Amino acid sequence: MEPNLVTDPRLAGVLDELRRREPIFHRPECGSSRADHLVMTTEDFWEVGASGRRYSREHVLDVLDERQRDPSPDPWETSDFHCRQLAGAVYLLTYTLRQGERVTRRATIWQRDPDGWKIVYHQGTVVADA
Repeated sequence: MEPNLVTDPRLAGVLDELRRREPIFHRPECGSSRADHLVMTTEDFWEVGASGRRYSREHVLDVLDERQRDPSPDPWETSDFHCRQLAGAVYLLTYTLRQGERVTRRATIWQRDPDGWKIVYHQGTVVADA
């Protein structure tokens, strides 16, 4: 039933770069301010949360600002990374994120441009009976 997710060896470097950026917005070394997050995302970035709700870039940035004002511990563990090239400089990165008992599958579309990596789209889906 499970797909055979094997990253093309030619994408090993991209996989490694993107793996170090996930989970998005949880890597202080990649930036933690609104200005950092603006640089990390394309102007038309949006996401679908684990709830199934769609969120605009502006809403996501507002939530991240609030998180910065009242930080709380958020232990997490990632696994099962897979990278696929979608077009020229556009890549799909998928992985599993465990936050305590909550397990989600994550998908981020990344675009490499002259200024670095930008997040185009992100989605999280709760895994039933993880």
